[in-house]
Amino acid sequence: MNPQHYFKQLNDDYLQLHRRKEDLFWSTYMGTSEDHSGFAEAEASLNAFIADPARITEIRKQLQFLEDNEELKQGLKGWLDFFKANAIESEQGRVQMAELIRAESELFARRQNYLMYFNNVQGEREQASLTVLGANIRTSDNENVRSSAHQALLDLEQWVLNNGFIELVKQRNAFARQQGFRNFFDYKVNKTEQMTPEQLFTILDDFELRTRKRNEQSLMELAKSKGESAIAGHNFSYMYSGDAARQLDPYVPFSKSLRRWVQSFGRLNINFSQADLTLDLLDRPGKYQNGFCHGPVPSFYNVDKWQAAKVNFTSNAKPDQIGCGFDGINTLFHEGGHAAHFSNVKLNSPCFSQEFAPTSMTYAETQSMFCDSLLNDGDWLKKYAVNAQREVIPDSVIRALVEAKQPFKAYQERSILVVPYFEWAVYSSDEQQLTAEHLTRLARQTEKRILGLEVSPRPLLAIPHLLSQESACSYQGYLLAHMAVYQTRAYFTKKFGYLSDNPEIGPLLAEHYWRPGNSISHNATLHSLTGEGFSPAYLAEMCNQSSEQAWAQEQQKISAASKRSQIEPLSLNASIRIVDGDKLIADNHKSDQQLCEDFEAYIAKHYGKNC
Repeated sequence: MNPQHYFKQLNDDYLQLHRRKEDLFWSTYMGTSEDHSGFAEAEASLNAFIADPARITEIRKQLQFLEDNEELKQGLKGWLDFFKANAIESEQGRVQMAELIRAESELFARRQNYLMYFNNVQGEREQASLTVLGANIRTSDNENVRSSAHQALLDLEQWVLNNGFIELVKQRNAFARQQGFRNFFDYKVNKTEQMTPEQLFTILDDFELRTRKRNEQSLMELAKSKGESAIAGHNFSYMYSGDAARQLDPYVPFSKSLRRWVQSFGRLNINFSQADLTLDLLDRPGKYQNGFCHGPVPSFYNVDKWQAAKVNFTSNAKPDQIGCGFDGINTLFHEGGHAAHFSNVKLNSPCFSQEFAPTSMTYAETQSMFCDSLLNDGDWLKKYAVNAQREVIPDSVIRALVEAKQPFKAYQERSILVVPYFEWAVYSSDEQQLTAEHLTRLARQTEKRILGLEVSPRPLLAIPHLLSQESACSYQGYLLAHMAVYQTRAYFTKKFGYLSDNPEIGPLLAEHYWRPGNSISHNATLHSLTGEGFSPAYLAEMCNQSSEQAWAQEQQKISAASKRSQIEPLSLNASIRIVDGDKLIADNHKSDQQLCEDFEAYIAKHYGKNC
């Protein structure tokens, strides 16, 4: 087979296996199918393709036959990097990976059937998802509601520990050691971020030290002003932000979140390049309890023909709950940022536009977290935060948000930081110590050391990322991405003076961050746009600002925005479907306006007109 035919066969084989796995992933995770064995089989088939070490030798041979076809050479080298990052050379390792996939699938099926409850304001026991429990802890003004919601997360931790997680840790470590690594954390960090744990923790330790004093000071001030009970796990989030969040709530109803996402991305000139987007946004029993974005069909040029992406993303909104509106639009911006990225990789193979290594989590999350960072900007809020009476959010509410949250910016970033410290400790433990009691104690000790709290508002073992091998030992990617986000924001602010509704931003992100996909490193994308390599300094500087400094910056943004003329949103250039499980709620085959109107009517009918 000549190199061109071999390359096309690789692309076609991957697309077929990837699509089958992703379609089953979506149906099982959305709770519309119980074909867990079919999903496990499809995932195992895809992983067998990805892990096949023979591909490395085959591709090297094909590259030897190439002469002057640089585009084909780039594509084959992309596949070579892909297989070098994912291949499992030994038969034993491939068997272990297949067993891991089966074990995770079985745990996921059991987890779907595990129900959680809290006591509502009437004192009645009410079933709830992770999203609802988290929102109650952050926004309910009833301490009994907050306490029972938090206890449900602590109960979930114990369920996880006694229903297969410890066995998964052992299986993952055995697999990683067979691959030549110390443990699974060591394996994942090397594969996903191309660095050792020691290199990673050099960055994380530096950030921890830079933000430690600010975090400690903020906790002391909160305890002094509101009492020691304010820093209890079930109270803390509400005590520092609950009042401000409740003031914000009427200005960000969930029903308007879709319209504001479409308009805001349109004014940023973000173009989805003809992608097909399916969004499942509402909470329901049996649905996976965390937002995510996956692309069943990656974007790429198939020979000379553009293959538009097919992308699915999800959230778990309960529109009649306080805090849901902002959470909902945050998910649209975050997962929509992922979708924009994976719709705009414009090379000649799907290997450049997918979630596996050598795509780093830090690179992928930079795209989504940049987009959702805009929601906290005063000029964005003044433009888009409008209540049912069409009143624009007052400066006093924005100021209250800043004064509530700025002292705890360091805490918010450290609530990401705590996860890799915990996972490193878990996977480095003597396996004889891997008991429910030891891991519970380790979780509380790590939370105390990094967060300064006896127990986190979001207990570590209740975080769903820890249960899936795709996301386990990868959470540090969110923090590294946030560092890159604030570096990117600083560049755009210096260049243009503003971010919100800036039509220069979408094309620049597409050119420098999205188009090359994983063909270049995350550091290289930063160099391409900003002219400098990765730096954690911008995020640390933001965390250590005073409330007065942060509010002064927001005032400047608001004032400057009031002097700019409004621009019309451009088309997202995407086919968009909003579903609730198997039910179609709205689509934009007529227009984006019709999409938004149909979505708003559905929410009003099922949850109330003010939701």
